[in-house]
Amino acid sequence: MKVRRSERLIDMTRYLLERPHTLVSLTYFAERYESAKSSISEDLTILKKVFQSRGTGILETIPGAAGGARFIPYILKDEAQTFIDEMADKVADKSRVLPGGYIYLSDILGQPNILRQVGRVIATQYLNQKIDAVMTVATKGIPIAQSVATYLNVPFVIVRNDSKITEGSTVSVNYVSGSSERIKKMELSKRSLTEGANVLIVDDFMKGGGTINGMKTLIEEFDANLIGITVFAEAAFTGNRLIDDYTSLLQVTNVNDSDKAIKVEPGNYLEKVFGAEA
Repeated sequence: MKVRRSERLIDMTRYLLERPHTLVSLTYFAERYESAKSSISEDLTILKKVFQSRGTGILETIPGAAGGARFIPYILKDEAQTFIDEMADKVADKSRVLPGGYIYLSDILGQPNILRQVGRVIATQYLNQKIDAVMTVATKGIPIAQSVATYLNVPFVIVRNDSKITEGSTVSVNYVSGSSERIKKMELSKRSLTEGANVLIVDDFMKGGGTINGMKTLIEEFDANLIGITVFAEAAFTGNRLIDDYTSLLQVTNVNDSDKAIKVEPGNYLEKVFGAEA
């Protein structure tokens, strides 16, 4: 049954938003709505303008027999800055200070609306790069990795500190914790990554960078490629940080265990993604 344009636009929007970074052919839409390709092209032009004006994302239209449309989500600078400022205010609560200079984030990163924005913010940084998998370490980074992977439309893989029988054969590495300087072990299922895969590392919190450095070593063991590292929050670290090239949404510049004082500022995300003027 032929579908009216208003109905087509609603359904096309939903279809594209649910399949980011996926090329959908004009033929598919024409058959789905029993409409001419010329009408579908006009619909896509409307969606492209709306997505761009509202800061929803880019709708790429690719001409030719093998062409179609591909939705690439992103976030505009002003919206990203507002979100990061709101997160800084939420995290800067002295009741969140934990022993050892860590911060309690589980309640914040357990809220679906916040996770969606975190995923969208991080995915924006890598919208022009080919990512094959998002990597994190169990357990706190898993929700972030899942959200980012959803926006990039790629799998996410979980590095663990202890082996699970359900993981099958694994690759393991020893790494030095950047904050405690103790030697630990992490492992990843052999089925998780393929040789040459482009991997993005994400995590919730970074101090000395030892855990992330361990994940870098794992990626090398798989002969895969590290594309980038992004964390929700980083802590000021006076020792020798093992990671120097990374992006953070937030920076915890001062944490005092005794009086529970805490100071949180935007990290380097805005500058790295939108330039020095940010």
